[in-house]
Amino acid sequence: MWSRRRLIGSLAAAPLVTGCDRLTYSEGFRDGLRAAEGLTMAAQRLISNRSALAREFDEADLSPVFRSNGTRHPGSPAYAAHAAAGFADWRLRIDGLVARPLALSMAQIRSLPARTQITRHDCVEGWSAIGKWTGVPLKLLLDGAGASPRARYIVFHCADDMGPVRYYESIDMVDALHPQTILAWALNGQPLPIANGAPLRLRVERQLGYKHAKYVERIEAVASLAAIGGGKGGYWEDRGDYEWYAGI
Repeated sequence: MWSRRRLIGSLAAAPLVTGCDRLTYSEGFRDGLRAAEGLTMAAQRLISNRSALAREFDEADLSPVFRSNGTRHPGSPAYAAHAAAGFADWRLRIDGLVARPLALSMAQIRSLPARTQITRHDCVEGWSAIGKWTGVPLKLLLDGAGASPRARYIVFHCADDMGPVRYYESIDMVDALHPQTILAWALNGQPLPIANGAPLRLRVERQLGYKHAKYVERIEAVASLAAIGGGKGGYWEDRGDYEWYAGI
């Protein structure tokens, strides 16, 4: 699954294509790409079993270094204070279309039943790495909060400040309830490093790496993405850089 930026860039570089600059800045052309994304998602959901597990590996397959993607440190004074305190006062809020809004400490989250999985992270920019992740299944958290049947999407609000807005991402309920979708608090048997998203990051193993939100501090269940951020479902999606659906 290519990002819109890479797809547009490849079209603009093609020697036999004329008027590409006009295409890349045409809203109609971008609307066409968004429509194609919807068709891709519908086709993949139709022909593949979305409850099937992503491939899991052995410890011998672990990458020597699991590089960071995106922000390496949120940089805010509030985050720095949490990190200095070992995230003892960090709270994960779960709200929106839920019957029982929650605010869970890291101690509470680590006490919940956990899943460990060794999976490959595939970055849209062309690199991959295999890591061992441990965390709480997202389904367990949503069940505990009493997610409403009206909820169609789960939005992950994050601590990294991207200028005028905070970073966010979203997935639909199909991926939210997948058994390998977890809020990870450990990488390779150690507490999650800051560069990799401490204290909590999303692992949604049937999606490309940019969907795996880091520094998650709030989970919101919603019926629509239209009123969140720019309405496209994620920070990069709002900017037009990546597609919302990144299923693999």
